[in-house]
Amino acid sequence: MKTPANARAVIVPSGGANYGSLIEACRRIGVDAAVSANPAQILAATHVILPGVGAAGHAMRALHEQGLDRVLPRLRQPLLGICLGMQLLFEDSEEADGLRAAQTRCLGLLAGHVRRLPPAPSWPHMGWNTLRNRVEHPLLDGIGDADWFYFVHGYAAPAGDDTLAASDHGEPFAAVVARGNVFGAQFHPEKSAAAGRRLLSNFFALA
Repeated sequence: MKTPANARAVIVPSGGANYGSLIEACRRIGVDAAVSANPAQILAATHVILPGVGAAGHAMRALHEQGLDRVLPRLRQPLLGICLGMQLLFEDSEEADGLRAAQTRCLGLLAGHVRRLPPAPSWPHMGWNTLRNRVEHPLLDGIGDADWFYFVHGYAAPAGDDTLAASDHGEPFAAVVARGNVFGAQFHPEKSAAAGRRLLSNFFALA
């Protein structure tokens, strides 16, 4: 496994996330990660992580209220969206934004629209799953077909041009994405044992 060198990681708060498990996962691979909504600290980080749980509308309101929806598009260092955080990287989500809108406008860093997963075989998608149709990329170095990752989500982006790996739950969806300095994992790497640690280590090795 690659060892991150001189990584200064910042976890961006989007409301409702369990930051402790992510901080501990980073610590286990030798990276100190701090939770911060301070724009200067975020912009000064070598790597930025945007986690998220809950609803897209709530998370986008939290980012907007902190001014972070204007900070994240300015980043030039690697940015990793996790679970809901990955969905927020896209243009919008079918997940309703409370009473104000039928859908949620997201960050627009990736092209595409997040959709509700089908009700079968179950909804939401909760549990372990594998990756398929993997594209060779440093983020997926050392990750193979036999590796399992932990998913908890009811919405997902369809596989598209930026998809590095897909997964299936009723239909195919984007499980890992990348465009430029923007990356996303629909699963929770901090809850995915050795395979998750490998992906995080690969992320922190990106310049």
